[in-house]
Amino acid sequence: MADPVIVFDNVHKSYRHVKAVDGISFDVAPSTCFGLLGRNGAGKSTIMRLLYRKAERDPAPPGRVAAFGFDPERDELEIKCRSGVVPQDDNLDEELDVTQNLRVFARLYGIPAKRAASRIAELLEFMELGEKARASIRELSGGMKRRLVIVRALLNQPRLLILDEPTTGLDPQVRHTIWDKLRQLKRGGLTIMLTTHYMEEAFQLCDDVLIIENGKAVLRGNPKLLLANHIEPYVLELTDITRAPQAIERLPAGTARIEQSDESVRIYATDYAALKTVADRLPPGDYHLRPSTLEDVFLKATGRRLDARQ
Repeated sequence: MADPVIVFDNVHKSYRHVKAVDGISFDVAPSTCFGLLGRNGAGKSTIMRLLYRKAERDPAPPGRVAAFGFDPERDELEIKCRSGVVPQDDNLDEELDVTQNLRVFARLYGIPAKRAASRIAELLEFMELGEKARASIRELSGGMKRRLVIVRALLNQPRLLILDEPTTGLDPQVRHTIWDKLRQLKRGGLTIMLTTHYMEEAFQLCDDVLIIENGKAVLRGNPKLLLANHIEPYVLELTDITRAPQAIERLPAGTARIEQSDESVRIYATDYAALKTVADRLPPGDYHLRPSTLEDVFLKATGRRLDARQ
């Protein structure tokens, strides 16, 4: 079995009195997509920063971080030479055009000019930006800028691509295009590690996810298996909570699990027919009967209420 590309073993990171990462352990297999899921402030971005040494782990208790067998605190450049990073913000130079932005990074990686020109043209076509090679950054849409940042991260032909919230704020068409490109890259042997707030994104892309809450690992596994093993398959959402008592009393005892917030009630069950019988007696628009999703698993694992970090 191939060695993991990334290893975190009992890693801790504190900022003053806040424990951002609290004993996290996981590994990432080659040519897979690994997702970090969690609320804002859960510790996802800190884990990313520890990997490419934008932050350093606590010395005690001792823990281990490695990528390709290298420790980022000793071998930072070895990891960076093998990795591409897509940060949350599109930090492109607006004084330069598309190709000039990419040439600057190619020089930083020491890529010869002729090879850089070929690589830039190839990647722009791959990300459907070929017609924008000479465009000003200010002329690009948000989706184009995001794809360009991914192109930049791929210039050095990395073996690991690190993406921090890669599709936040993008429209569905652009998001699906980026998903398709990431799938192609993974099939080509690239290992991908991402953070995302879009549970559907994690479900579509990831072979393995780790759900984090307050710096601690809560749940880990393949998204489809997490969905099969950690949540009832169906949910009836009631948006008129005054109808919840009569809906619940129509269900056979012990067949459903109830989650209630101030404005909605969710009834989870394995018996679709029982939920359908209840739903059929409710006015249209007062309910939504659907299969459970990875978001339901996430909310069950982490809770629905905001915490102080949000």
